[in-house]
Amino acid sequence: MKKVLLSAVALLAFGFANAQEEAKTFGFAQGDIFVEGNLGFSSTNDKNTEVKTNGFQFNPAAGYFVTEKFAVGVELMVGSSKEEVAGTDTEKNSNFGAGVFARYYFLDLGARFKTYAQAGFAFGTEKETVSDYKANGFGMGAGLGIQYFVTPKIAINFGLSDVLSYSSYKADGGKAQTAFTGNVNVFNNFFSTAQFGLTYKL
Repeated sequence: MKKVLLSAVALLAFGFANAQEEAKTFGFAQGDIFVEGNLGFSSTNDKNTEVKTNGFQFNPAAGYFVTEKFAVGVELMVGSSKEEVAGTDTEKNSNFGAGVFARYYFLDLGARFKTYAQAGFAFGTEKETVSDYKANGFGMGAGLGIQYFVTPKIAINFGLSDVLSYSSYKADGGKAQTAFTGNVNVFNNFFSTAQFGLTYKL
């Protein structure tokens, strides 16, 4: 009986030690590299005006941790949107961009939840197929995000990408235009700019 109790205690101690060690592996360390893919969707349907809009955005990215909490990286932005009025296409947009970003992890909510702030700078181009509109420009933005580590290497992302943003663009044959947005209302931001995705730690 004594041997059984000692074996049970040893087994529990081993399991606890393993759990503690595993908990330490969630998150990032200096020198880690990660790849990431985030998706964003938007859809509106105004029944009074019969205007429907749908949008899609995909952002693949890769980053490197300079320190345990600070990472820098590169990303691509590919998106499209469509507007219909009474069932007829009135606008179709496609856009492509590339940029750099810096990310700082500032709060751990337990072993698996990690929160971060991110700022980025990117160049991009937009094309409208119905009116043959084309534009090029650049933008800067800042946002917030949270990650949940399903395994020590895979995390689910949720991000608010445009809490603050500035953009400048110029259409072919037109004048440059600028815009600054401060979307600090979190509930409004949740519905307009939320992105979901996955992160894989190499």
